[in-house]
Amino acid sequence: MRSCRYSVLLVLTVLLLAFPRAKAQLTAEDETKPTFVIHDAATNDFKDHDLRLLIYGDMRFTDPANTTDTNPRVRQWLARKVAEEKPDAMLVTGDIPFHGSDASDWQRFRIEAASWWQQNLRVFPTVGNHEVIPSATSGYANYFAAFPQLHGYHIYSVLLGNVYIMALDSSERVWPNSYQAEWVRQQLDHLPPQVDFVFFLVHVPLMADVQTEFIANTPSPDLVALRTYLESRAATLHAKFVVVNGHIHNYERFEQNGITHIISGGGGAKPYPIYIAGDQDLYRDHLAAPNFNYVILTIHGTHADARMYRVIDPSAPQLSVKLSDSFSLDARPRTAAQK
Repeated sequence: MRSCRYSVLLVLTVLLLAFPRAKAQLTAEDETKPTFVIHDAATNDFKDHDLRLLIYGDMRFTDPANTTDTNPRVRQWLARKVAEEKPDAMLVTGDIPFHGSDASDWQRFRIEAASWWQQNLRVFPTVGNHEVIPSATSGYANYFAAFPQLHGYHIYSVLLGNVYIMALDSSERVWPNSYQAEWVRQQLDHLPPQVDFVFFLVHVPLMADVQTEFIANTPSPDLVALRTYLESRAATLHAKFVVVNGHIHNYERFEQNGITHIISGGGGAKPYPIYIAGDQDLYRDHLAAPNFNYVILTIHGTHADARMYRVIDPSAPQLSVKLSDSFSLDARPRTAAQK
C-alpha cells in the first residue's frame, strides 16, 4: 500500500513539473494584446536611443564531435559573437538544437550560448522543425525549459518601443483556418498605435529562391496564403512589415508588395548552397558559399538600417566577419487618422 502511494506521488510530481512546460493557449481577450511588453525605464521605453535588433538562427547545437550536420567551431564562435553585439533584442529563427527531444543538445546550447545570459540578452525564439524532432512532446518540453521567459507560449507577441514582434510556429498549420491564423488577425486588428515596425518571426520562409521552391517545396501553400494576407494588411497600415525566417542555411532577401523578407539561417548548421537565386532575391552573392551570418537592424524612429555580416573564411585560424549586405527600411508616413 505504501509503495502504491509513493508511485502516485511520483506520477503527480512528474505531472506538476511537466505542466509549466506544456504549450499555453492565449485567451480570447489576450489575443488582442501584446503577450509581453518590454519596458526600459532608463531610456523612456527606447525613445531616446536607437533600437538594435539581431537576427540569426539554424545553429543545430549538438555534440561538437558531429562535424557533418553542423560546423561546431563556427557555431560556437558565432554564439559568442552575437552576444558581443549587445543587441536590445535577438530574434532567433529556429532550429536551435539538432534534435529537440535530446536534452543533451539543449545542454550543449546552454554551454555554448552562456554569454547570452551573462550579457542579459533579450532572446525571442521561434519553433523550428528541429525543435520537435523526433518527438514534439519532449521537444516542446525542452524548448520551454530552455526559454522559461516564454511561459509556455509557442506563439506570442512582444511590444518593444515602436517595434512589434510576432512569433509564429511553422511546425504546425498556420493558415488560413487555425488558432494561429485567428491570433494573427486579432493582433493586427489591435496593433498598438505607437508601432512603426512589425516583425513576423517564422522558421520556414514565406518566400524563397527558385531553387528552394523547386527542390524543397518551400514555402508551403498555407505559408503562401499567409504571405498574401500580410500583403493585404501591409497596404493599409502605417507600420512597415518585415518577415524574418531561417530554415535555409544561407541568406536571402526579398521585397514584395510592401513587405521585406529576410532569411538568416547561417548560425552554424550544414551550409545550404544556392545555385539558382532568381531575379527576386535582392542579395546576389550566393556563389560565395558557405554563408554563416547574422543581421543587425538599427531602428531610429520610422527609419531602420540593416547590415548582414558573414563569416569571411570558416577555415581561417582566426574567425572574423565582413559586411556583405546593407539596406534600409522605412515606415510609411502616418495619415491624419493614424496620428
